[in-house]
Amino acid sequence: MKAAPAAIRAWQPYDGNAWLDDVGDALDSVPPAEDRVDELAQRLRGYLTQLVNYAVNSGTEAQDSRTMDPVARARALRAEKPPGDYHQGVVHLRRLGRAVNELHDLLVEQHVIKGPDSLNEPPQPASLFQSTP
Repeated sequence: MKAAPAAIRAWQPYDGNAWLDDVGDALDSVPPAEDRVDELAQRLRGYLTQLVNYAVNSGTEAQDSRTMDPVARARALRAEKPPGDYHQGVVHLRRLGRAVNELHDLLVEQHVIKGPDSLNEPPQPASLFQSTP
């Protein structure tokens, strides 16, 4: 009972756009600055926790065999101790990003959660991005 209020205060609602930004940062060809790696990894672990909970609570994990492996991978990654070395931290961060991306996409496909709103916006016309002489 004592842990319940702390868990409620720590709960963050699902934010697909924040997820998309963080996964993009983790998987970008340019690794994040060293001082951002731990913070970003912590957020990605939080997303994995949310996604695993959605998969389990919706029954998707038990009903769809495609979900079992990504959920198992997510649990294993969350349990890993973060590496202390920057380069190993970036590798771990990218593994977290891929796991979040894979599980998220699978749950969106199965209509357990909705995709980020920004992915539903119509593309901007090219003329808006061209500079005028």
